[in-house]
Amino acid sequence: MAASFHLIAQNTRVTANGDSAPVDISGSKTRTYLCTLEIVDQIEQEALDVSIWGSPDGESFGTQPLLKIPQSFYKGPVKQVLDLSFAPNVKFIRAHWDLTRWGRVAPHPMFVISLRLDEVPAFSQTAAVR
Repeated sequence: MAASFHLIAQNTRVTANGDSAPVDISGSKTRTYLCTLEIVDQIEQEALDVSIWGSPDGESFGTQPLLKIPQSFYKGPVKQVLDLSFAPNVKFIRAHWDLTRWGRVAPHPMFVISLRLDEVPAFSQTAAVR
């Protein structure tokens, strides 16, 4: 059975840049995930940048993200695939988000978001033959 988990819990309200807690993915069979960023609320004139970072030890997450999700401005889902099959040293992942606000009404950005990862099952040779 494929694993599913949230790097950013459902209905998380973010008003400043931040990081999620690290998640141990060392037990993953395929190391490939469908990532779904869901924005359920936001205000005008702001942008959200979300990236996923990897670490061999859960402490040091390096200088480059494993995946950058396209910049988002509006409510709705954004889906992207994270393939870690070529990064065997990555045992932990976490999300990072950056908020940008350029409006004149409220001084601080605000998004209500979640980031769910669903492990993609291994490709079956039996299914390919049928």
